[in-house]
Amino acid sequence: MTPGGNAVSGRTLTGGAARDVDPVLLEIIAGSLASIEREVETAIGRTARSPMIRDAHDFRAGIHDRLLRKLTGRSYSALVHPIVRDFPVETMRPGDVFFHNDVYLSEGGIGHLPDLCVTVPVFHDAAAGPQGLGGPQGLGGPQVAGGPAEPGGPGGPGGPRVVAFVQAFGHHDDIGGAVPGSMPSHATSVFEEGLMVPPIRLWDAGVPNRAALTIMTRNSRMPSSLAADLDAECAACLMGARRLAELFDRYGQQVIEACFDAIVARTTRTYQREILTKIPSGSWTWEDYAEHDGVDEPRLHTQRITLTKIGEDESGGPKLIMDFNGTGPQARGPINHCANYAEGNFLAKWLAPILRNLADTPERMAQLDVNEGVVDLIEMRFPPPGTLLTPVFPAPTNARTFVILRLLGVFAGVLAKAVGGAMPADQETIRYTGVYGLDAAGEPYLMREVLGGGSGGRYYADGEDTIHVVPDSRNLPAEFSEARFPFLVERLGLAIDSGGPGKFRGGLGYEKVIRMLTDGYFMSIADRSILSCWGVNGGRAGRPFDVTIDPGGPGERAVEALADGEFVPAGTLIRIRTTGGGGWGDPLDRDVDLVVRDVAWGKVSRAAAADDYGVVLTGPAADPAGDLPTDAEYAADNEATQRLRERLRAERPQRRPFFDRGPGYDKLAGMASAEVDWQ
Repeated sequence: MTPGGNAVSGRTLTGGAARDVDPVLLEIIAGSLASIEREVETAIGRTARSPMIRDAHDFRAGIHDRLLRKLTGRSYSALVHPIVRDFPVETMRPGDVFFHNDVYLSEGGIGHLPDLCVTVPVFHDAAAGPQGLGGPQGLGGPQVAGGPAEPGGPGGPGGPRVVAFVQAFGHHDDIGGAVPGSMPSHATSVFEEGLMVPPIRLWDAGVPNRAALTIMTRNSRMPSSLAADLDAECAACLMGARRLAELFDRYGQQVIEACFDAIVARTTRTYQREILTKIPSGSWTWEDYAEHDGVDEPRLHTQRITLTKIGEDESGGPKLIMDFNGTGPQARGPINHCANYAEGNFLAKWLAPILRNLADTPERMAQLDVNEGVVDLIEMRFPPPGTLLTPVFPAPTNARTFVILRLLGVFAGVLAKAVGGAMPADQETIRYTGVYGLDAAGEPYLMREVLGGGSGGRYYADGEDTIHVVPDSRNLPAEFSEARFPFLVERLGLAIDSGGPGKFRGGLGYEKVIRMLTDGYFMSIADRSILSCWGVNGGRAGRPFDVTIDPGGPGERAVEALADGEFVPAGTLIRIRTTGGGGWGDPLDRDVDLVVRDVAWGKVSRAAAADDYGVVLTGPAADPAGDLPTDAEYAADNEATQRLRERLRAERPQRRPFFDRGPGYDKLAGMASAEVDWQ
C-alpha cells in the first residue's frame, strides 16, 4: 500500500471458522461467485459499444472481499487497494461507483491509461439478515487506519456495512493523448499517453458525476463509445453488487465470510500440495528481453528472475521467492510496468497461472484457480526504483505488455530449468494492430484489435494455434469489421511454418490480410519482431511478428512493429503475421506421421518438413483444385527420411543450449545464446 493510505490489514475474516464450513455449502458459494463474475462480464459484453470491449472482449471482472482479496480464479483482475487507500470504507454508501485509470496511483493493478477500472462496494446489514449472523463480533475483521474496526456504512453502527467489492476493467478505444488509441509508441512521458484519472467517486449514492464523465469524454476521440462503455461497466458492476448482497442476505455474513476464507485457504493448500512439491529446493536464474522501446534503437531490455524454492521442511516454507534484481533500467519509451506496489500483489497473481503447468494432468491444470490464495506462497523482491519494473513517474507505460507478457515467459523459463524442462516453450500472444482515418463519408474511425499468436509446445503436446492471453478475448469478426470500417478482410488464417519446430511443435500465429478502401493509417504496438518465442529442451524458436504493406506489389515495404501512423493508400493490402510459439524437444524426434499430417493440413510446408524435421514427403506437389490434400495423398519416404535425419544430426553441434532464441538474438546481442540459456 502507498505510505499514508488507509491500509487494510489482516489475512482472514473469521479466524478458524473456515475449518467448520459445510463442504456442500462451500461449493454453492464458490459456484455463485463464479456465476456472478460471469454475469457481470456477460452484461458488459452485451451492452458495451466499442469493438475492443464488445467484440474483442478485452476486459475482466473480479470479486474481492473486504480484505481486498481476490476470490474468483477464472482470470486476473485489477486491485481494490487504491480505492480503499483514498476512500475509507466507512465513507462509502450504497450506489457508489469508484473509477480510476492512473497507472502510478493504481497500486500496480492498472498497466496503461486505456485500461479504465470501475469498482462497486457491496453492502449488507447484518442485523437485518435472515440468520442474524455477522457483524463485528468474533469475525477477526480488518482494522482500518483512522476509522472503526469494522467498515461502517450510512446510518451508524447499525446500518449496512461494506462486505465485498465487484470490479471491472477493460481496454477502451481512446482516452486522449498524442495518437488515436492513446498508445503512442514513441512516448517519453506518461503525459503524452492520455488523461490520467486518480481514484474518484464516479457515482455518489447512485447519482453519476456528470462533470467527471464530461471531462473524460471531452478528452476522447471516441466520446460516444467511451460513455457507452463506462455506462455498461458501471451498470454491470452495480448489478453484480446486488447479486452478491443477495447472497449475504440469504446465508448471513458470518457464513459467507467463512466460505470466503475457506476458498482462499483451499487454493493455498492445493498449490502447496500439488504444485510446489514438484519444484525442488534451490535457486535458478533466467532472463529474457524486450527488443525495442519505441524511442531508442533496438537493443536488449533485460527482464530477469532469480527463483528460489524454500522447501516444506525449511523455515518459512513452502514458498517461492521471485527476485527481479538484474532487470534492466527504466526505458525512455513506453515499455515500463509499475509492479512494485502493494508488495507486488497484482504481479504475483498475474504470474501464478504459469505454475498450473506443473499439475499432474492437463485436465487438472484447467481446474486450478488462481485467487488470493497464491499470494502467501510467493514473495516478490524488486530492484530499486528506476528499472523496467520499478519506473519513476512520469515514465511512459502504454506498451507495458512488452514487460508483463515477457515475464510470463521468464517465469516459465526459470521453472523449466528447475524441473528439467517440464514446462511449455514460449508464447507471445498479444499485440495491438489497427487502422484509422476518415471513411467514405468523411467521418473519423478507429479500428484496433488484439491479435493473438501461437502458444508454446509442451512436453506432452503441440502448442495451440492463435490463442489470446486475455481469457475469452478474440479477433474481430471479418463480417463485423467490413460492415463498420472501410476495408476488406481478404484473408484470415494460420501463418504456415510460424510455429517453432520441435518434437512437439509450437502453435501457429495468424496471417491476416486487409485491403484498404480509403486512404488510412496503420498502427501497431507489438514486440517479438526481432526476437522470437524461444524453444526449449531441443525445440526451436518460432517465427517472429511481421507486417508488410503492399506484399508482392511495387510498393512492398516492411513496417516497424511499433508504428503510430503508417500511411496506406486506398486499394493497398496490409499483411499481418503474428508470432508462432516455440517448439519443445528435438524436431528430429517428432513422429513422422505428425509431420505428414501438418503438411497436409497446411501448417508446415514441404520445405520445412525436410529442413526442420528431416522428413521427405511423396505426394501432390500442389493443392489440386484449390483444396488441401488429405493425409492419404501424402506419405513419407521412410528410407530417405532416415538418411536425412542422420545427416542433420551429424551436422549440428553436439552440445546445444537448453533454450533456442532464434537468429534475432544474435542480431541484437552479437552471440547465439546467453549464459543463462545453458543447463
